[in-house]
Amino acid sequence: MFKRVLIANRGEIALRIIRACRELGIEAVCVYSSADKGGPWLEQADRAICIGPGPSKESYLKIERIIAAAEVSHAEAIHPGYGFLSENAHFAEVCRASGFEFIGPSPEAMNALGDKVNCKRLARKTGTPVFPGTEDAIEDIEEAVKVAAEIQYPVIVKARAGGGGRGMRVARDEAELRTGIESARQEAAAAFGDGGVYVEKFLENARHFEVQTIGDKHGHAVHLYERDCSSQRRHQKLIEEAPAPGVDPKKRDRVCESAATLIREAKYSGAATVEFLMDRQQNFYMLEVNTRVQVEHPVTEMITGVDIVKTGIRVAAGEELPFTQKDIHINGHAIEVRINAEDPDRGFMPQAGLIETYAAPGGPGVRIDSHARAGYRIPPNYDSMIGKLIVHAPDRATCIERLKGALREFKIGPVKTTIPLHLKLLDHPDFRAGSHDIHYVERWLKEIAVTAKV
Repeated sequence: MFKRVLIANRGEIALRIIRACRELGIEAVCVYSSADKGGPWLEQADRAICIGPGPSKESYLKIERIIAAAEVSHAEAIHPGYGFLSENAHFAEVCRASGFEFIGPSPEAMNALGDKVNCKRLARKTGTPVFPGTEDAIEDIEEAVKVAAEIQYPVIVKARAGGGGRGMRVARDEAELRTGIESARQEAAAAFGDGGVYVEKFLENARHFEVQTIGDKHGHAVHLYERDCSSQRRHQKLIEEAPAPGVDPKKRDRVCESAATLIREAKYSGAATVEFLMDRQQNFYMLEVNTRVQVEHPVTEMITGVDIVKTGIRVAAGEELPFTQKDIHINGHAIEVRINAEDPDRGFMPQAGLIETYAAPGGPGVRIDSHARAGYRIPPNYDSMIGKLIVHAPDRATCIERLKGALREFKIGPVKTTIPLHLKLLDHPDFRAGSHDIHYVERWLKEIAVTAKV
């Protein structure tokens, strides 16, 4: 096992990794930007090293500064968390070349699965269901037009690299496809340094279904069942739950095992999430693979009892998975809501500033993953998420009510947060029925906006 790990991240995920390291007897070193000086998570680290000014491109995305911090702190491994450099194969390669273990997949496995075109090719080989569409990144727009006519509109143009909804355009006819390809290329190149895009069939009323997997360096890989992440706004997840409600158990088992097979075929070590869209007939189509720990990993931990972060560190150190597929079972239901410092009544405007009041909820089955507290000043430089509220209960109905109670207890001020929004979404009839799709939040927001104007 490692003696010292450097955490190349910030906020709640840095704190989550610090806690995992502590339980494993590992010293944790955190890097931080000047904007994060005094961040509450840094108090829990064994050492903290400033690597640059507030903008992430001058700090958390500076590979050479992170490597230098690992060298001066005598770390043995680097944990990227999520976001920033977590899915950057070049960073993983630099870590390896510099003598540090990258806590995550090998650069080869990351390239095989992180590039969506390569991933779809491997998925077809292993029998994982994928959308019909172009086989490779688009070189000739005319070929893309031909493919779109064959699979029928609507189609979606997607960036080969990255995620978070950037480099994506829905096209309902040829004219929209042509303009969508060009604009998606430009956005993808600016966001990810890779302008490659491809085209695939678009589902109108799909649910977002993702399978958590984890593999080791000895050829073993298992799935930890699935999550439903259909509550989204502009491709950004708001609410995640496990297991997905209303899914046929046999279909669940088939798609989850197909995800584990894909991970084994890629010789993947560490946590990975295989994302799917599911249609009304519960047919599954793979979207992509996220080659890192996910923001929503706690709901899977709650229903399986598997500590995904600790297991990821163990397998990076060369240990075998401590369980097999037959050891993994679903226990109850879990839901997570992302607490974002945003004002939903003002177009989800980010809310940087001082938190004066912070009172977290408690009780059976309630978990808070957050770096925030009273006296913490939210910097304007980063993502607006300041925490996650996760609730576990024996069944979904109880879980929803328990989560509503916890949200009512949660007091954060004077900054605005998404807590009031979550209380409303949890009572939305589509969500309560488990029939919600990836567009229901935006449909609802449009409805209330129209009502407010009348």
